[in-house]
Amino acid sequence: MKITGSMSEKLYPIAPGCQRWAAVVSYNGANYCGFQRQKHSPSVQQALEQALSSIANQPVLTTCAGRTDTGVHATGQVVHWDSSAARTARNWLAGVNRMLPDDVGLSWAGEVDERFHARFSAQSRTYRYCILAATTRPAVLAEGVTWVRGQLDMVAMQAALPALLGEKDFSAVRGAGCQSHSPNRCVTSATLSKHGQLIVFEISANAFLLHMVRNIVGALLWVGSGKKPASWLATLLAGRDRTASAPTASGRGLYLVSVDYPAQLGLPELQRGPFWLPAELGD
Repeated sequence: MKITGSMSEKLYPIAPGCQRWAAVVSYNGANYCGFQRQKHSPSVQQALEQALSSIANQPVLTTCAGRTDTGVHATGQVVHWDSSAARTARNWLAGVNRMLPDDVGLSWAGEVDERFHARFSAQSRTYRYCILAATTRPAVLAEGVTWVRGQLDMVAMQAALPALLGEKDFSAVRGAGCQSHSPNRCVTSATLSKHGQLIVFEISANAFLLHMVRNIVGALLWVGSGKKPASWLATLLAGRDRTASAPTASGRGLYLVSVDYPAQLGLPELQRGPFWLPAELGD
């Protein structure tokens, strides 16, 4: 987790007698309806809060940095919670990991103060999308990558990336049902790298719209497969018409890998994942 920027003076009050805690969470999202708790399906939040409540011996509610979608994974999700339970960071980390299912885990837990809010203190989020371009579907890590039959034109896909940079209206890649008041977001970085048959798309922004990354990947796949030229992505975004875009890419290749906060808030810098990616990808 990269820590950058200046600190906000805004405070998020803690109830008397409570301590605020933060944690970095990783999970395989294949068996969940997303991070956010839902009535109809199991969620990462539900599993996490059950484990935290068990260790605290009292109800615990969490707030996350980003509500990942159904089937989406994370190696750098950040949450916070307030609790009056007398526990140490070691108690939370070891105890909660013992109670969690195998596909959810804490990478770090520690005390934070009332200046910290998992969502509102975040300065940016970074996602990685993993594509396997191969003639046959993968049997290993099938839930961790999106398979594309055959080859993709990396040169064309990379040529399309500059259209994503900067602050602009991303209505053309905004999912139906998005509740954000504004379609504007600021993308600070967008890269594409190839490692054998594996293609990794990485994107950082101040925040993301519903399905924004998956819709961007869907558009890039059209470019890479030759259905559209590299220049089409800029035209698509300028038109602000979701119906003119490509189908939404699967959630199985998508990972929330990092959330950036002001250094003064005290969160650690952790390696981005997923762990099986080539080391030369760097951080």
